Amino acid sequence: MRLCRFNEQRIGIVRGHEIRDVTSVLEALPAHRYPFPAGDALIAALPQLAPRLIAASESAPALSLEHARLLAPLANPGKIIGAPVNYRRHLEEVRADPGLHHQSQINEIHRAGLFLKATSSLIGASQPICIRHPERRTDHEVELAAVIGSPCDRISRDVALQHVAGYCIGLDITVRGPEERSLRKSIDSYTVLGPWLVTADELADAGDLALSIAVNGVARQSARTSEMILGVPELIELASSFYTLYPGDVLLTGTPAGVGPIEPGDVLQARIEAIGEMSVGVITSRA
Repeated sequence: MRLCRFNEQRIGIVRGHEIRDVTSVLEALPAHRYPFPAGDALIAALPQLAPRLIAASESAPALSLEHARLLAPLANPGKIIGAPVNYRRHLEEVRADPGLHHQSQINEIHRAGLFLKATSSLIGASQPICIRHPERRTDHEVELAAVIGSPCDRISRDVALQHVAGYCIGLDITVRGPEERSLRKSIDSYTVLGPWLVTADELADAGDLALSIAVNGVARQSARTSEMILGVPELIELASSFYTLYPGDVLLTGTPAGVGPIEPGDVLQARIEAIGEMSVGVITSRA
């Protein structure tokens, strides 16, 4: 199933070049009062709602993808977790380029660990990346994004994939500088997820997918997820050893070599095998 959010908070299932509007199924979600439970309610209920969503899509109104405004596939992630330098060639390029490391010590992921991004940085494929500091270099980073489907705390890599709801394309946009990663990567619009969530049952092996990004039609990054230093199961094991993961938490799994600058007016075309592709515009952020 390819699940999307579109237009005015509508929920849809993508079939070919159409979206089937299944928003009515949200009425089956349990009602909650403050304080609300941790995590994204739709992602948490997805195993139970999936049959209803699929059944509803058979007779649901259809909208052309071309005319839809795609939002981030999930509305309320509790955490966005990043995996720095998780491709060997990217580690080498960062260490070799002072414009990337700014005299900071760059450790491989086993020593660097993970980092968190603000959830307020999240946008969808039809929303623009807004450059907030045009006087500084801002780079694209294309990544496989794994979305957690059920709570997990200190779990083994052997069972980690049982806790994955699905996968998206992720763009981890980064302003370069000496500050901590979490600050430089948490700017509004600097996390792009899309174009939809492909549920884990439709993606048997996320460990060997082609991923790429082009800027204005010029190829920048191209690799396979098999080149990651830590795969999705290992990353979930590592993350859950430090904090509980909840439904809707997002794990950005790292970017390959070839990161480069973006500017207002650019168009980023990102693709991951078995998930899809998305084009995202870049503009200048204004107060």
